[in-house]
Amino acid sequence: MSRFAISESAPPRPPLRAGAISWRLAQTFWVGGLWLLYFVLLPALEHYGLAPLLLEDISASLIPLLLGFAGFCVLLQKLVLMQLRGLRSLWADFRGQLLLAVLLLVVGFFAGPWLGFAGASWQLFCYMAVAACGLVLVLQPVPGEH
Repeated sequence: MSRFAISESAPPRPPLRAGAISWRLAQTFWVGGLWLLYFVLLPALEHYGLAPLLLEDISASLIPLLLGFAGFCVLLQKLVLMQLRGLRSLWADFRGQLLLAVLLLVVGFFAGPWLGFAGASWQLFCYMAVAACGLVLVLQPVPGEH
């Protein structure tokens, strides 16, 4: 053993692959964004006394934008999952099933009012279900790292 700390080598670490990094980054943005908006930002704005009509306007513009972004990130995650685990993983893997559910809920959020579903309650259900699926997805292992 050397007496200099800089001469000792650290144990080799396996390099992170681009797919795993993309998965984590996309997941952080869309799941964290959904939870942050609904459970932190909007209640904080309400607490500071923002006018209720202004709060409705902010949430009416930010929620669809964030869900659209979540849909894009889910497509990216599906691509990563397909690349690392094969086409079959999109249906057979639990992560693929969660991503499919999120994608369908995002489509349902935007298509629901045109299909005759009750506007605000249907959209709130879709938002909360997407957030819950995202939370379950965060608890799953990252593809390519296990």
